[in-house]
Amino acid sequence: MLPDYSLIAWALIVFSVYLTGVSKGGFAGGFGTLSVPLMALAISPTQAAGLLLPLLLVMDVFALRAWWGKQANAEVWRFVPGLVIGVTVGTLLFGSLSDEGVRLVLGVISVVFAVYMLLKPVASKPISTRWALPAASVCGFTSFIAHAGAPPLNIYLMPRKLTKETFIATCTVIYAVVNVIKLGPYMWLGEVNVTSAWASLLLVPVAWIGVRNGLWLQSRVNEALFYRLVILAMFLVGINLVWQAI
Repeated sequence: MLPDYSLIAWALIVFSVYLTGVSKGGFAGGFGTLSVPLMALAISPTQAAGLLLPLLLVMDVFALRAWWGKQANAEVWRFVPGLVIGVTVGTLLFGSLSDEGVRLVLGVISVVFAVYMLLKPVASKPISTRWALPAASVCGFTSFIAHAGAPPLNIYLMPRKLTKETFIATCTVIYAVVNVIKLGPYMWLGEVNVTSAWASLLLVPVAWIGVRNGLWLQSRVNEALFYRLVILAMFLVGINLVWQAI
């Protein structure tokens, strides 16, 4: 049985899944962070997160096939311990966060990330690998509560001066790792259930089309303009979520 969502909710869900697929396919997941905030405008953030996780795993398979072998393995391994820590903390705090609390955290994350992306040319010096553990821990936590692991990952990885292909491939592998780590806790907590799984299955074609389009777009679109539009959208969605929460 499919969830009883409104047409507006389904429209937001389909668009969010497609956006995430495009992001995973060719843009290192950077604007996939918009997905849960967009869906949370119409449904519970926890419902949105549970519906998305199986689709994220499917997208990871598609994206890994395209980018595997180009990642910086040292950066991936630096992140694994922190990802486990962050997901564990998210699991332990799961019952203590209300929908309003999740919306507030997610809105703040979205706004902060948008502001960071606007200011990042100023913060262009390489950072030490000692920041990998805290960045990965925050990435694991924000990824667990709302699939919003991109901000802390990008804050660490962008100043590492990787090539575009290496950056995208490294992000792709790290997202796949954290999503696999999250699956067990999500099932245990009931976020992934039979109802959400049916909805996820229905949306697999949308996810596949998104990833394919992302692979095609990443070498053809004016990347600077594309990210400016995404940053603006993330900022507006974040403000909306903070407004809903308070």
